Amino acid sequence: MASSLEDTSKTTKLERYNSYLRRVNHTKLLAASSKLLFRVTLLVALILIFFFTLNYPPLSSSSDNPHHAPLHHTNFLSSSFYTSGGGAAWEKQVRHSATPRRPNGFSILVTGAGGFVGTHCALALKKRGDGVLGLDNFNSYYDPALKRARQAMLFKHQVFIVEADLNDAELLTKLFDIVPFTHILHLAAQAGVRYAMENPQSYVHSNIAGYINLLEIAKNANPQPAIVWASSSSVYGLNTENPFSESHRTDQPASLYAATKKAGEEIAHTYNHIYGLSITGLRFFTVYGPWGRPDMAYFFFTKDILQGKPINIYKTHDEKDVARDFTYIDDIVKGCLGALDTAEKSTGSGGKKKGPAQLRVYNLGNTSPVSVAKLVSILEGLLNVKAKKKVIKMPRNGDVPYTHANVSLAYHDFGYKPTTDLSAGLRKFVKWYVGYYGIESRVKKASLDD
Repeated sequence: MASSLEDTSKTTKLERYNSYLRRVNHTKLLAASSKLLFRVTLLVALILIFFFTLNYPPLSSSSDNPHHAPLHHTNFLSSSFYTSGGGAAWEKQVRHSATPRRPNGFSILVTGAGGFVGTHCALALKKRGDGVLGLDNFNSYYDPALKRARQAMLFKHQVFIVEADLNDAELLTKLFDIVPFTHILHLAAQAGVRYAMENPQSYVHSNIAGYINLLEIAKNANPQPAIVWASSSSVYGLNTENPFSESHRTDQPASLYAATKKAGEEIAHTYNHIYGLSITGLRFFTVYGPWGRPDMAYFFFTKDILQGKPINIYKTHDEKDVARDFTYIDDIVKGCLGALDTAEKSTGSGGKKKGPAQLRVYNLGNTSPVSVAKLVSILEGLLNVKAKKKVIKMPRNGDVPYTHANVSLAYHDFGYKPTTDLSAGLRKFVKWYVGYYGIESRVKKASLDD
């Protein structure tokens, strides 16, 4: 009996000891779990702070100069943010940017808004009270920093640019669900004649597939928007009639870029015929001016002349001057706005045509071709630097030797009339160029005074 009680006492003590160990271990586990939870919470908080700091610009900037704005100030929308649906704040930003501020104002989606023509058009539309939402993929075809500076300038004027590709059907559909766009100004494209020989697929991706994707979204919209888009003077290709008129043949493209633009015009005809989309194509002739494209001759000539580098001036194989119908950006903007203002409504709804719709194409040029040699001479005078010129035969890379626009149709239909000659336009470009790159001291102010 005594032995049994002793065994029971030992068992009880052992159970108490085991219970004590369990309580100690449980307390340690709780403490460890609490520490782990605290660390995880802190890490998540830091990640969220970093995320929102990266994606939302400050309410005020330390500098109002978009040329020197820090990159994270202009990265308004990361890809991870918009592809996940954007959220309420993103949708509010989209809706606010696209809301017109004038009676009967348009609500316009501007594709390629971070580009040269897109930036100028978006700004002009916003200033007159239209709602403007931009779309751009900010590719690296030329200096992305220049595109970001344009983006910063537009953001200061309350134009929001969604960073996305034209082929992102889900994102485009969401934008049309948020905003009942009245118009699309489609300026996004892979530009450049010579680059097409190096990277042909990029032209098919942007200029054909991207365009079709945009038209697919537009034709299913209710109501359907009217569309104005950038074709190109390059569609005239090997045409030898001058000046180029809309009635001239365009079935001989001289480059892949030209072929994609010609394809775009045929695609426009198809969507107009089947779905009732109102579509206007604009054939731009060599656009130049402030905030221009660094791959254009007037831009890199300016850069090379100032740096003392030689420049190539082309002659045709029969020793004729190469000439272009250089058109100043402000004239192009007036043409784009004129086309938008006279665009009739699409006649379809939800992918179904209800009647014939407007289909137009216009030249937008300056009507006064100038030789490349003359262009260089004007730049020499403005920069007060003698260019190191090398005259060579024009390479067979898809460029054409001569362009000349007949704009009588655009003048008749919406009063298009270019007013800026090459000398005046280049003066404005050079003034912007030296200011943007901070090299005013290298150019005499007197030569840039209006």
